[in-house]
Amino acid sequence: MYLLVVYDIAQERVSKVMRICREYLDHIQNSVFEGEITSADFKELKTRIHGIIDKNTDSVIIYELWKDNFKREIIGVEKRETDNFL
Repeated sequence: MYLLVVYDIAQERVSKVMRICREYLDHIQNSVFEGEITSADFKELKTRIHGIIDKNTDSVIIYELWKDNFKREIIGVEKRETDNFL
């Protein structure tokens, strides 16, 4: 599956979540990651994020995308080119 992860997390936790996301996905822009991921890695990613964030103040949004079900369009400058986009 292909994921898009965006988050708004308190400063004291943001670097930890960023490090975790970088292990699984490509860093596209500030607080935005995308990439292909296995079901097992997806479960592990969510578990690790749950262990760090404050569920009362932090927000993480994960979009599950399927290759035949979405389109990606960039207007302006692409901050980081991806080499694994389907």
